[in-house]
Amino acid sequence: MMDLSGANWFKSTRSGGKQDCVEAAHLDRGMVGIRDSKSPGGPALVFAPGEWDAFLGAAKSGIFD
Repeated sequence: MMDLSGANWFKSTRSGGKQDCVEAAHLDRGMVGIRDSKSPGGPALVFAPGEWDAFLGAAKSGIFD
């Protein structure tokens, strides 16, 4: 379990200021945290660097469309 209490969460510049956003945080050892902006105290996903790269590659290729 990773301690996310000191993470610096941010929204994408493409979010347009909407309330329903995903927030990300760059974590130790190249890990990436993802959470729902509506529930900042709720659960978060944590990706290892390779997992994050694979997820972004799949999203860019349209695999989740």
